[in-house]
Amino acid sequence: MSSVPPDQPRRSTGVHAGARPVDPAGRERRVPAPRPGGPRPPRRAPLALAAAVAAGWAALTSYLPVALVLGLAQLSEDAAAVAGALLAGLAGWLLGHGVPLTTPAGPLHLAPLVLTALAAWRLVRAGVHVSRAIGARNGRSPRRTVTVAVAVGIGYGLLGALAAALAGTGEVRASPVRAGLTLAAFGTLAALVGAARTTDVTALLAERVPPVLRDGIRTGLVAALLLLAAGGGAAGLAVATGGGDAADMIGAYRTGVAGQAGVTLVSLGYAPNATVWSISYLLGPGFAVGTGTVVRTSEVSVGGLPAIPLLAGLPSGPVDGFGAALLAVPVLAAMAAGWLLARRLLRTAGQRLGSGRAGTEDRHRLDWPALLGPAALAGPVAGVVLAAAALVSGGSLGAGRLAEIGPVPWQVAAVTTAVVTVGAVLGAAATRALTPSRGRPAVTQARR
Repeated sequence: MSSVPPDQPRRSTGVHAGARPVDPAGRERRVPAPRPGGPRPPRRAPLALAAAVAAGWAALTSYLPVALVLGLAQLSEDAAAVAGALLAGLAGWLLGHGVPLTTPAGPLHLAPLVLTALAAWRLVRAGVHVSRAIGARNGRSPRRTVTVAVAVGIGYGLLGALAAALAGTGEVRASPVRAGLTLAAFGTLAALVGAARTTDVTALLAERVPPVLRDGIRTGLVAALLLLAAGGGAAGLAVATGGGDAADMIGAYRTGVAGQAGVTLVSLGYAPNATVWSISYLLGPGFAVGTGTVVRTSEVSVGGLPAIPLLAGLPSGPVDGFGAALLAVPVLAAMAAGWLLARRLLRTAGQRLGSGRAGTEDRHRLDWPALLGPAALAGPVAGVVLAAAALVSGGSLGAGRLAEIGPVPWQVAAVTTAVVTVGAVLGAAATRALTPSRGRPAVTQARR
């Protein structure tokens, strides 16, 4: 028999079939039954499948433009073979990733950085898509981020080895092992950027990095971009000045209108290379266009050059007259980076200490170490970035005089570090000193 008196309600201590949930007040809660046709949780794709599809699509979308451009460049009045254009596209695609090619004229190792940037962008998107497909979005998991990047890199490396094996059937050859390893590393690094942004690992790292280091890295990247923009402007001005010679060189190729369009597009593919060489020229180290040659603001010694439209804008001698004003451009770019750093830190300090309204600036609210520390760190960061750009922008165009092309990376790094450090510190200090004061420095609650 039950020991519960008949006048007290019987309460169940467990859940049995047919029982309804009871809330703390003793009332029954109605739990709606799932509808047969209701929404279901999203299904996650397998990592291997998602990485293979993303890597394949990234390779295809970066290869097709190369095949089209090289097909136009080879097109003559007799029409070129489609198979030859496809094989040339594979070789050019590998070259854009930094894979050296073996040709009858010697080794070819001068990557068109336009293609490099296109391939990197497609791989960044591949990292984004794979992270979303496996459900790692906003997960802040470094392990899953690295796993996605490695999976995409492995798939991309296998495609690179296959492309090298197919392209090796003609006169232009590439090592499948070298191609596989190079594209695997390239794909992993590029996909890591996209995966880290999608999984929000970048925000996690930013929270753990000291503010001085974070601001220094950001300012250094801004300074490097400003320097590259200045180099691009100078290179464009030089090509425009020598546009007549470039047009004559393009017209010398007896390939018809379509072929000349292809030659022009190939030359444009090396426009970022010319940008890096130009900023190296403005900084002082200069660059080489062959063995034993040098192109600096104080000296130009190149000798005879092949009919390449990209080389039409080379200076004919040392800088003189109004051209010397261009030498101040790197310092002004570095000072602009320091000015942007000071403006941002002034606004942030005013908002954090209660300046009254958003965007108000007061120099007394920003300490000198918090300002000059990031400005000084910007120099080494910019030096590393431009040294890497100088490294990938150079190479060789055969085994003859053009075996050495481009700037020397360590020289670019040293000069960039010095110029950006001095310029950023001067720009930041001048901005803080010239910012009007808005009252006395803030007094903390503890000191009151």
